[in-house]
Amino acid sequence: MNRYPLWKYILIGIVLVIGLVYTLPNFYGESPAVQVTSGKATVKVTEQTLAQVESALNAANLKPNGVFFEQGAQQNTIRVRLDGVQYHFVTEEQLKAREAIDHALNSDPKDPTHIVALNLVPNTPQWLLSINALPMYLGLDLRGGVHFLLQVDMRAAITKRAEAIAADLRTQLRDKRIRHTGINRVGNDVEISFGTAEERERANDLLRNTQPDLVLTLPEATKAPFIIHAALSQRAVQNVQNYALKQNISTLHNRINELGVAEPVIAQQGADRIVVQLPGVQDTAKAKDILGRTATLEVRLVDDSPEALAQLAQGNVPFGDERFTDRDGRPILVKRRVILTGENLNDAQPGFDSQTQEPTVNLELDNRGARIFQEVTRENVGRRMAILIFEKGKGEVVTAPVIRQEIGGGRVQISGQMTTIEATDTALVLRAGSLAAPMEIVEERLIGPSLGEANIEAGFRSTLYGFVVIAVFMAVYYQVFGIVSAISLICNVMMLIAILSLLQATLTLPGIAAIALTLGMAVDSNVLINERVREELRIGRLPQTAISEGYDRAFNTILDSNITSLIAGLALLIFGSGPVRGFAVVHCLGIGTSIFTSVIVSRALINLIYGRKKKLTAVHIGQIWRPDPDKANAK
Repeated sequence: MNRYPLWKYILIGIVLVIGLVYTLPNFYGESPAVQVTSGKATVKVTEQTLAQVESALNAANLKPNGVFFEQGAQQNTIRVRLDGVQYHFVTEEQLKAREAIDHALNSDPKDPTHIVALNLVPNTPQWLLSINALPMYLGLDLRGGVHFLLQVDMRAAITKRAEAIAADLRTQLRDKRIRHTGINRVGNDVEISFGTAEERERANDLLRNTQPDLVLTLPEATKAPFIIHAALSQRAVQNVQNYALKQNISTLHNRINELGVAEPVIAQQGADRIVVQLPGVQDTAKAKDILGRTATLEVRLVDDSPEALAQLAQGNVPFGDERFTDRDGRPILVKRRVILTGENLNDAQPGFDSQTQEPTVNLELDNRGARIFQEVTRENVGRRMAILIFEKGKGEVVTAPVIRQEIGGGRVQISGQMTTIEATDTALVLRAGSLAAPMEIVEERLIGPSLGEANIEAGFRSTLYGFVVIAVFMAVYYQVFGIVSAISLICNVMMLIAILSLLQATLTLPGIAAIALTLGMAVDSNVLINERVREELRIGRLPQTAISEGYDRAFNTILDSNITSLIAGLALLIFGSGPVRGFAVVHCLGIGTSIFTSVIVSRALINLIYGRKKKLTAVHIGQIWRPDPDKANAK
């Protein structure tokens, strides 16, 4: 009756062992480290960079605990783990290592090619890392770190959009052979002047059909200039602002990778602000530098004329050109006129040419970009087109392919003497995007590691002390069944931590509260089971029958109560945000582990203790109160 088959015991044992293995990484702590990432879009961290880092450390007489080269989807990273276990305080050895590496990699401090940041890495043993057993992430309130509130300059975003519209209007009017006497931007509006009223009417009819984002007005005039006043509609302004926020958030996610921050929080706050929380960041100055960095993507024509090249050889830059360098450091002249910007690029993916099988970069442009690109490629077949990345006011040429033919449809293929890795890197650089609008830090809060450590200690102690009191009480009150309940509670907490670690979830202070709540719900489930067994014994059931019926009857009640709690947790998970959502995640996971340990694990232990006894006369479940039959009859 109360026996599990062997396969069930084996399955439960495997689950508990896996839970124990994935719980272990959380007890090894962290070591101080130095992280090296690319500081420019055109620079890549390679094995050669790793050799430079190792040489710099040897020259500085620093012996790290390990140097790791990590290949990621976004970019490669080098981590130097130093000796010692500490919480989040910067060590002297960290500072020495950073200085040595920074001096070796960045020859020009004003224009660094690599970012060397202080970091922390887990002390997890290699055998655990080999099975992807990692510690769970800790939130800002537990780990310490920095909190930024960024203000997005929406005026700049709208101004940038107005400039793009002005350029687009020039192209449209020229294509339709509509003469105008000038297109000027007045604030965020555009004014188009015409010599005759007929030309103005033609232009007005064209723009009303092709520019739905513009509100057109025609001021009364009896003589030239005849003006069309074009202003962005309220809906268009809102779309520009929404795009600026989304693009900036996406770009910030890419930049945070340079700091190696686990589970950063990057979220919109209000109509024009972004909240950035970076748990575990030690170098706040470096974080501010990376977040405040501006980057733009531009497409221009290359000036390869003999006259321009002759002047370049003499060290001069022709009028209307600018001098840049490509990825190999060679000088290249490009026109000042910007054809396209990063706003017109929807996607960039590596691929292969269907005919030559050469690696390519496939670009997808928006409607406006497709129209401009078709016109430019039609008029400049045989010339080179440069794609530039601007960071901190300095531009670099990512690639400069030759225009083979007119390209329409918004799908562009870049090819020519590229390896597969170079094509992937180029696509990544172009896809990473840039800030749609400038930002400034309006609020900065540093949460010290000591506060995070105090929060962890307080949460751990409260949960531990509560568990000890409960375990002692249950052991005294329910005897053997109480001890089994205490063991199932330990398994419950272990399984919950293992799942959080396996999912790489972020534990916050509300998450610790959710663990305490899960523990309380598990206690309630075990009490229900024990009391149901007592009830069965009270009415005269045999011990084996009482155990079986007690667990079966209690299961329905436990399931009903946990389902209602799960519904509430899912509601918090769907509609909540921030700390509320963190609480809901741990709460929902804890319900599953609570049912598993309370019903299955505890029953397996009881079956091992009592299930093999054929003639069981009593069970150790504490005092069973039975009414006195004599008193009952007297009443």
